[in-house]
Amino acid sequence: MAVPKRKSSKSRSGKRRAHKHLKALSFSVCPRCKSPKLPHRICPSCGTYRGKEFLPAEEV
Repeated sequence: MAVPKRKSSKSRSGKRRAHKHLKALSFSVCPRCKSPKLPHRICPSCGTYRGKEFLPAEEV
């Protein structure tokens, strides 16, 4: 059975986990209504994507 010869230090295990952090979401701006939306998704405000309407616009 494989057993470590020496104890792994906290900095070494931290370096190994350096890429496991959470990343902030990136937002783009809807060209039609100028509200923030997730990229490559239908705009939740106006219901359009790439100039075409997919969802009926909610009347406020």
